[in-house]
Amino acid sequence: MRQIMIATAIATTALAVASVATGAPATQRHTLQSAVEAPTRTPANVARDRYRHPVETLSFFGVGPTDTVVEIWPGGGWYTEILAPYLAHGGTLWVAAPGPQGLGGVQKLMTAHPDAPGYAAIRTAAFPARAATEGLAAVPDGTADVVLTFRNVHNWRMGYQRDGQDYSPQAFEQMFAMLKPGGTLGVVDHRLPEDADSTREQSSGYVKVSTVRRLAEAAGFEYVGASEVNANPADTADWERGVWTLPPTLSLRDQDRDRYLAIGESDRMTLKFRKPA
Repeated sequence: MRQIMIATAIATTALAVASVATGAPATQRHTLQSAVEAPTRTPANVARDRYRHPVETLSFFGVGPTDTVVEIWPGGGWYTEILAPYLAHGGTLWVAAPGPQGLGGVQKLMTAHPDAPGYAAIRTAAFPARAATEGLAAVPDGTADVVLTFRNVHNWRMGYQRDGQDYSPQAFEQMFAMLKPGGTLGVVDHRLPEDADSTREQSSGYVKVSTVRRLAEAAGFEYVGASEVNANPADTADWERGVWTLPPTLSLRDQDRDRYLAIGESDRMTLKFRKPA
């Protein structure tokens, strides 16, 4: 009888632990879904959710609502529109760009929604750190729980903002420095097939998974895993004008427009790394 009672107690405890373990992510996912449905989001951005899968992507990276998050090169603020309300109650959002001109999109959002949850608290920083001479400081070392970069590694490989010189190794080193020990780096980018000529990384906008892993691991990161949530098998990644042939850019304008719209946005890797504790 005593053994049965002990076994029952152990099973009950395990069930309780399991309930907590599964309940917390469910609550977190609900909070994230609410941020994705925020009324402050731009309709054109919402229309791209089917390609960018923000709930699944941020859930895979394990972004929590009380985390300190750095968004690298936010562009027009597509993810900023989600991260700002998501981190509004207990979290911190940094947006980092190569000088004030790279933060124009976020500044417009902050001006348009001064009273919306999270927007007034957004912090701005320089990335890469050389931009600190333009009036922005770098993100302090060892302060971030999560660093996120969406479709930027190919820009660093192509030398954008650096006169054509590849500075991706330095970019990964700086992201490593921002993170606390045990912190997460989440990377999404256009995926070049592993059997493709590597020189295409310099012009096509696509990057190999092996290249991103090499850069991250050389900077000190540990590879955690990958998700196929942003995969698109219809993208052959061999377009004459690179990834910009596909939506949303559609660089060929009306030429074969319906064909490229049917393919959709690019095939993307979604990789998670960790700074060793």
